[in-house]
Amino acid sequence: MKSFNLEDLKAQLPITSSKKAFTIAVEGNIGCGKTTLLQHFEELSYTEVLCEPLDKWRDLKGHNALSKLYEDSERWSFSFNMYAMLTRIQQHMKQHTCPVKLLERSLYSTRYCFVQNNYLDKTITPFEYAVLTQWFDYLVKSNRANVDLIVYLRADPETCYERLKRRSREEESTVPISFLKSLHKLHDDWLIDHKYPCPAPVIVLDANYDLDKMKETYDMRREEILCGVTSCTSL
Repeated sequence: MKSFNLEDLKAQLPITSSKKAFTIAVEGNIGCGKTTLLQHFEELSYTEVLCEPLDKWRDLKGHNALSKLYEDSERWSFSFNMYAMLTRIQQHMKQHTCPVKLLERSLYSTRYCFVQNNYLDKTITPFEYAVLTQWFDYLVKSNRANVDLIVYLRADPETCYERLKRRSREEESTVPISFLKSLHKLHDDWLIDHKYPCPAPVIVLDANYDLDKMKETYDMRREEILCGVTSCTSL
């Protein structure tokens, strides 16, 4: 997997005396372990963790948008992605309260992985795809979705599928492994093969290991994952 030492990372990131706040997007397939990484770092005094806005997706004025998506993706993919983009950009734009802001996914994976997958499997029309793409392009060009680093937790689809089954989220009960395989390929297309633009340097971590091994990896590579920040500074 791609590995940086801290000096390599500093050469690619704007880590200077004037750079005090960093936004890091933790990306990967469903069940790859994003929540575990975020929980591992959330107690640090210099980090702020923004998990996926599941509560918003499950209750939009009484509507469970996430449940609707899984129940009938052809009917609801466009609506869900429009709302997902809104909630993503709200997290990108949230003012830093700590030097490091960690996002569970980003506006970019919404577009390059999930919207792209919907287009390829024809659950959104070419017209809907064009609308979502133009909306995404506008948000990116307006500098509302800046990211300093991407941490890609790369796990095999079979590993993700087993974890998904163990955690038993109601909305995910009908997710087939074919969906995870499609998302895996799209993440690789974007973050390894660079078929779509990457907004920041990428660290790729093998996320197929058990919890103890992953926590050991996070500790060993903490400075890289957190853009070299080691303490809380005033913003």
